[in-house]
Amino acid sequence: MDRGITFLIMKGMKNQSIYRIYMWEESLRAVGQEPAGISHDEYRSRQSRLFSQLRPGDLLIITAPHESTRSNDVHYPFRTSSDMLYLCGWEDPDAVFCAYNDDGEWKTTLFVQPKDVLKEIWEGRRPGVEGAKKNWPVDNAETHESLQEILSSMLVKSSRIFVKMGVDPDVDNLVENEMKSNSRERQKFGLGPISIVDPSVMINELRLRKSDAEIDLMRHSAKIAAQAHIQAMANTKPGVGEWQLEGIIEGLFKYCKTSGIAYPCIIGSGENATILHYTVNDDTCDDGEVILIDAGCEYKGYASDITRSWPVNGKFSDAQAEIYQIVLDAQIAAIDECRVGNSYDAPHKAARRVLAEGLINLGIIDQSLEVALSSDGDLNKWYMHNTGHWLGIDVHDVGIYRPDDEPRLFEEGMVITVEPGLYFGAWRPDVECPQRYANIGIRIEDDVLVTKDGPDVLSGDCPKTIANIESIVGSA
Repeated sequence: MDRGITFLIMKGMKNQSIYRIYMWEESLRAVGQEPAGISHDEYRSRQSRLFSQLRPGDLLIITAPHESTRSNDVHYPFRTSSDMLYLCGWEDPDAVFCAYNDDGEWKTTLFVQPKDVLKEIWEGRRPGVEGAKKNWPVDNAETHESLQEILSSMLVKSSRIFVKMGVDPDVDNLVENEMKSNSRERQKFGLGPISIVDPSVMINELRLRKSDAEIDLMRHSAKIAAQAHIQAMANTKPGVGEWQLEGIIEGLFKYCKTSGIAYPCIIGSGENATILHYTVNDDTCDDGEVILIDAGCEYKGYASDITRSWPVNGKFSDAQAEIYQIVLDAQIAAIDECRVGNSYDAPHKAARRVLAEGLINLGIIDQSLEVALSSDGDLNKWYMHNTGHWLGIDVHDVGIYRPDDEPRLFEEGMVITVEPGLYFGAWRPDVECPQRYANIGIRIEDDVLVTKDGPDVLSGDCPKTIANIESIVGSA
């Protein structure tokens, strides 16, 4: 190859890299200052609220999963249990959090990996026992190697064991063995556990309502995700690969100091946009198609979850715009229902009504509104999922939707996604897809905080009107 051509190519690549960094710096500025995070006082408050539901003689055990081997000595990326994050913020593997009522006072112990110079040389620094005691919201810390001895002594003095089984086999074995034990202490003094209780229900209720500090983290996470979507829009053009847009999104996530994706990115163009959880992301985006991107990041343990849909060539066709506007109108109506005192299913009902009305007006549904909305109505052909889910430390966060078989009422501090969609997969053998709308898949999703003053869209930085989207797509 001619040296001059090589130079021009390399110069172009360099300029592209400079452009990318410049744009990412702009995105970083748009995200703004990092929030403070969760204080030790807040962690202690969470623990106290949980302990208030327990009684003397109870033992609480929160376990984290072990690292999972991918192959040989290579592990899958580790993420600790969400309950561990919620109660004390510890992120390293081989950890167990315990709480026991000792003489009328709850004491917490965190079992952690010990300091080990050789392993730290290879794998990274460890806080160890002293670091855990000094820098984490616990009363005591011990090495994981001492878990069996110390936990066994706690178990024999406990009546009820609050632990989620199936996470840590070592802890499961200890608990089960103690339950089966015919030890002298049990026979003579009646000591030892008599029941195993899953603490998830109690913890889930605490996690359902977000504090101010949690909201700050979730808003920051949503701001980052919004900028990633904007960058993906700007870099979309006919011929771009789904995988390339995925790379831009995930790269920006890391550039903005997140721990990465909150869930596998959905980057679906054309008929792939009509597959709800499409994650292969290996097709080329063609002229005339719509692309649907569902992507969110995890920032300091807290997830964002945003979906946007846009034309690959930067201009919605008439058919694409018709479907898009119906979905957007449905989302706006659903968001307005995210108010204190409304039922959890109110946004879903509002979204379905607008979707059904829109499809009836377009002639896609030839039924009355009542019939279209029924359990076997035609709306279900094109809209087959719920309109939202709880959001927090998990992208599909914890919390019962129907306590006592009645829809939960919204309260301040709850965060929910709102994500109506319409999916016209011409490849589906179970429906007769209207040709005009063949392979159009539209979903619009935002993260919404319920406040006393009404819904607060945490992901509001992400554009979603037709005009705003068309002004951004392909602008890079």
